[in-house]
Parts: sequence; C-alpha cells; structure tokens
Amino acid sequence: MLCQRLGSSSQLDAARHTSRPAARWQVAIGRRSARLNVRAAAATKPKQQMLVYVPPHPLVKHWLAVARNAATPTPIFRSALAELGRILIYEAVREFLPTVDGVIDTPMGPADVTCVDPMQPVKVIPILRAGLVLLEQAATLLPASETYHLGYVRDDDTLQATSYLNKLPAQFKPDDLVLVADPMLATGGTMMQALKEIVSRGADPANIRVVAVVA
Repeated sequence: MLCQRLGSSSQLDAARHTSRPAARWQVAIGRRSARLNVRAAAATKPKQQMLVYVPPHPLVKHWLAVARNAATPTPIFRSALAELGRILIYEAVREFLPTVDGVIDTPMGPADVTCVDPMQPVKVIPILRAGLVLLEQAATLLPASETYHLGYVRDDDTLQATSYLNKLPAQFKPDDLVLVADPMLATGGTMMQALKEIVSRGADPANIRVVAVVA
C-alpha cells in the first residue's frame, strides 16, 4: 500500500533498480537452498551447476522438524508448511525484487525510502495441490503478485508426470519475475517439466525462483 501511494506521488523518483543476477535459477529449500547456474557460452550448450546452501535460521529448522514429525496433526503440519513457505519466499526473493525510490512525509519531516515496485508483480505458480499451502501467506508477504496454477500427476510405475491443469498465461514477458512452489522435490521430474513449460512461454530462467521444503 505504501508503494502504491508513492507511485501516484509527484515526489516519486521513478528510477527502478534491481540486483538480480544475469542468468540463474534459484531453488530455496527448507533443508537446503540450491542455485542452478546457467552460463551461456559461445557455440556450446549452457553449463548447469547445482550449488547447495543450508539456511541457518533456527525457525526454518524448527518448522521443518514439526512438518517432518510423523506425530504432527494435519492442521499443525499445514501451519508448519505455511510458516516455512513465508520464510523461504522471503529468502528466495532476496536480491530479486525490483524496487523504486521515493520521498515520503514523516512526522519528523521528509524521508528517502525504497520499496518494492508495484508495477512489476511477481508471477506466483503453485504446483497443485501441495504447492498451494506454501503460498498461503505469499499475498501478505509480496506487495504485488499474480497467481497461476499448474497441476501434475505422476505415474507410479514410469515416474513420468502428466499435466492435468495449466492456467499459465499464453506468454510471459522476458522481465517477468516467476516464483514456483512445490513442497517436495523427489526425482525433480515434475519440477523440470513445469520449468520447461514456463520457459517455453517466454519466461527468462534468470528470473525464476523455486521454493520447496525438502529435496
């Protein structure tokens, strides 16, 4: 709401800036955060490398323990995933969101401020159905977002995932910021299919983040 008011103020400095890296898929995971670097090389295929990062925050460890406990009741399990989703989204969009600078009037006088650019909403994509719970608090965390749903079912014999629901836009803009959520990455096949589908519609892999709890 603050940014929306700033956007209509004559005091708004319209210079938008972001420190997003040039070419990277980032996966923020409860047990670890992995970054898939894609570096383009002339006349060669992009090189892919998975780096692992263990979030040090004690709340991540706490809610992960609650979620993995076989004795945790279903309502508490759902609450734990929602809390993890909120924390991991916070980590996933660090150095990812574009911002705007402006000036506001405070009780102590004018003050320079920076906030998230409301003109570039994050495209939030839960992998149904489990991905929904991770995004329960995304609306209160992200100042501007749009939600699109993807549904996949996996064959237990072939382990191949098949799409049964696709509500993605016909085309993404190259500068769209995309956040994909799925609580668990097992073989990674479903997530890779989802990412290929998203990229095929114009999304830039450098602007995609994946949020998961365990992998």
